[in-house]
Amino acid sequence: MPGGAAELRINGARLLDSIACLAEIGATPEGGAERLAFTPEDGAGRDLVRSWMEDAGLDIRVDGIGNVIGRRAGEDPDAAPVMLGSHTDTVGNGGRYDGNLGVLAALEVGRTLNDRDIRTRRPLEVAIFSNEEGSRYHPDMLGSLVYAGGLDLESAWALRSPDGTRTLKEELEAIGYLGEAPVPGPVPAAYVELHIEQGPVLEAEGIDFGAVTGVQGILWEEITLSGKANHAGTTPMRFRHDAGVVAADAVLLARQLTREIPGQVATVGRMSFAPGLTNVVPGRAVFTLDIRNPDPDRLRRAEDGFFSGLEAAAGREGVRIERRELARFGPAVFDEKVIALVEEAAAALGGSCRRMPSGAGHDAQMMSRVCPTGMVFVPSVGGVSHNPTEFTRDEDVTAGGNALLTVAFALLKS
Repeated sequence: MPGGAAELRINGARLLDSIACLAEIGATPEGGAERLAFTPEDGAGRDLVRSWMEDAGLDIRVDGIGNVIGRRAGEDPDAAPVMLGSHTDTVGNGGRYDGNLGVLAALEVGRTLNDRDIRTRRPLEVAIFSNEEGSRYHPDMLGSLVYAGGLDLESAWALRSPDGTRTLKEELEAIGYLGEAPVPGPVPAAYVELHIEQGPVLEAEGIDFGAVTGVQGILWEEITLSGKANHAGTTPMRFRHDAGVVAADAVLLARQLTREIPGQVATVGRMSFAPGLTNVVPGRAVFTLDIRNPDPDRLRRAEDGFFSGLEAAAGREGVRIERRELARFGPAVFDEKVIALVEEAAAALGGSCRRMPSGAGHDAQMMSRVCPTGMVFVPSVGGVSHNPTEFTRDEDVTAGGNALLTVAFALLKS
């Protein structure tokens, strides 16, 4: 057995080939991939990666929310495993790296240990978590949330598809991933996730790796504004109850909060008007709000400030507000030991590293509730993600895989 992780390197070409092969499932004309959670394309992507797990000799279990866990045995049958992973579902017309890199690099760690015939004290587990993106079912990070005990299975099963015709449980059955393994799942000794940064910082600063310190808090809401549809030409302005005007105020209010509150980001990502006609005052507007901050007090201040301002705007226009919470997660703080291991791995590989928070949500956020957790970031070219042009250079993909292997090997020996 090699004396240390310095002698271990993944097969970079094999990892890159795996990423390219998975991207063919749900491929889009723009060069991206679309495997929305619990669709046939999602099922086909899971099938492919599961077949690779089986080829690598991993024992597979599928739990009630559809999470796929592949286990490589350790020398100590009583030792808790080290879990690596992420997700293979995508946003609509997304890229080929987001989530997929974490799963396939985790598999590559297992393959590399097999290639070198290395036995570790702890078992290794490779996880594909369901519905990380939250594009069809809310909340996001659903599979890891259920795995960690943050949402009960019956409640998750009862969620309905966007068109309301099927439950999540029925969709799991349809794609063959309604598993029998219980959730909440067994608690790992540690969880580590490799991910593209999905932002511009590492590339802009010329840094090779990010040692992620945690994930900022997030609130998603769907907001419905109800006014009164009326003729756009004959209704004097003082008699209008225009839901569209209040919706426009909401967009500007969200941006204003980001100027006033340190670390705040806010996005109105979807908006629709009804009846949606050129010559009719909108009687109804529906939009989503995404606000995030690494500080829980500042996040609460942003929420309070937004809705206070929205109520004032609605009052001026005589419009009613209805709120529906889609997701709410407090900030997550990662384990200092795992963060330090990421920094040590970067140094061992001859790369630069900086500590940084994650602006995006990740399965690691949920797993940090139950076990020591950390993440490795590698640069995203142009900071682009959730887009078919999402790209991370081959050398950075391989370096990230080697960093994950180095961190995992240290934990697997512990």
